Amino acid sequence: MEQGLERRVRVIPATKSPPTGGHRGPRQGRQRVAAYCRVSTDSEEQLTSYEAQKEYYTQKIQDNPDWELAGIFADKGLSGTSMKKRAEFNKMIAACKRGRIDLILAKSLSRFARNTVDCLDTVRMLKGRGIGVIFEKENINTLTESSEFLITLFSGFAQAESESLSKNVSWGKEKSIKAGKVTFQYKKLLGYRKGEDSRPEIVPEEAETVRRIYRRYLDGCSLSQIQQELEADHVPTAQAIQRWSYQVIHNILTNERYIGDALLGKTYITDCISKQVKKNNGERLQSYVENNHPAIIPKDMFYRVQEEMTRRSSKRKVLQKSGKTELGKYSAKYALTELLVCGECGSPYKRVTWARNGKKRIVWRCVSRLEFGTKYCHSSPTLAEEKLHQAILEAINEFAQAGTEVKSDMLEFAAMAWSGGESDGTSLITLRQRLKDVNAQQALLLDQVLEHMDDTALTSQLKALVDEKQTIQEQISALEQDAVRSANQASRMAELRAWMARLEVNTEYQDEQVRMAIEKITVLDAETIRIKFRYPGLEIDKKLR
Repeated sequence: MEQGLERRVRVIPATKSPPTGGHRGPRQGRQRVAAYCRVSTDSEEQLTSYEAQKEYYTQKIQDNPDWELAGIFADKGLSGTSMKKRAEFNKMIAACKRGRIDLILAKSLSRFARNTVDCLDTVRMLKGRGIGVIFEKENINTLTESSEFLITLFSGFAQAESESLSKNVSWGKEKSIKAGKVTFQYKKLLGYRKGEDSRPEIVPEEAETVRRIYRRYLDGCSLSQIQQELEADHVPTAQAIQRWSYQVIHNILTNERYIGDALLGKTYITDCISKQVKKNNGERLQSYVENNHPAIIPKDMFYRVQEEMTRRSSKRKVLQKSGKTELGKYSAKYALTELLVCGECGSPYKRVTWARNGKKRIVWRCVSRLEFGTKYCHSSPTLAEEKLHQAILEAINEFAQAGTEVKSDMLEFAAMAWSGGESDGTSLITLRQRLKDVNAQQALLLDQVLEHMDDTALTSQLKALVDEKQTIQEQISALEQDAVRSANQASRMAELRAWMARLEVNTEYQDEQVRMAIEKITVLDAETIRIKFRYPGLEIDKKLR
């Protein structure tokens, strides 16, 4: 710098609009203005507001000579805490990204989004493209310098309001659960409809479909087979369609509503922002309401289905690397796939077709031998299917030919074997009432202990109540398990009596009869199998001829 010259700074003001994120240049002429409006419910009053908002913004944009209408985007009956399910909102943002909108009008931040993070992210993205949002209630234009601070402040208030409302809803649901208030989604629940007294009533034709599903499952059918049968017979679902799914059938088989009971609080929503639904595994309050409405399925049949589900899920298969067994998939195609096991290694047997010299022959072989040769199982035999079927048929026929007296003795023995432990005579009602009294006493005593922390007598009384409460809870749990066990026993005995009553000597092997009668068949050697019937104490060895 030359000596004697004064240093001067001349400010050059901006004369052009900034580029919009490189996506498009500054727009000449009128601005393309869109409006976004939303109502939270589908009530008639809110829908009136929804139509009024659309009319208001249409008129407002048309009255401004510098604006042209770029669209009215409106969502109804949806929450503002998440943008994922707002179709119109997402459609508007897509139009912005394609350069078709210059400005957005919204009634308030709470109408735009109650989630502060989503709101700021969206506003920043639009601002980066030169697109502003005007929130009328808060008087905020997002293109101004102070807008981000104000948005954070106001949308934080809106999010806090949502969280407060969510807590109120959760509190109301918890109260309903405690009170045992049962609600029904009749559109999704096959077999029931809302009666004239607003109570659930049975739909006879739908109830028969439910009973059919339970019967076929206990007959040994897989979910896939039941699905195929229902669709082949054009049986409609609860939503009057003839397309069934595994999940729908599984839900029917595990839904306690069909025995007249209701478990409340099966799922819960984690928070009001993500709205993620999780299965309640004890994290939240639950209650079980018994005998709430007419039952379609007897309780003993329901418990038998749950027991059969557990049995099927515990079936074994051979691990490819170790040759050991692990949990596998239930197969309903052949009864012996579930029942026939190797006496040497414990692996299941598999049905195999041998083809030699143009002739086919069906045999059963140990899966371990098939997969690994003699590495893990050294001497398990291959069994011809016709000989295997004949031996099993003979065993069942021998039982069928047993006299009435023998069958009566078996029924009596089965009842003794399946009976639960002896009860001390204390009822569940008595225990639950005592637990309620103990809880009330504990609450009162706790207040006294907090006032008199040094009172050892009060502390001792409180400890005694806590110990008694734990004992009562354990007794209630034991009695509830006994009740389930008794229901299972009643179901088994009813099933056993029914099977014995219709059991006849057959001339042909039947998979359904084998599933009903036999629990397990062990291959002892190439000529002998051990058949364990489903009924306690009945096990015989049969020779293959």
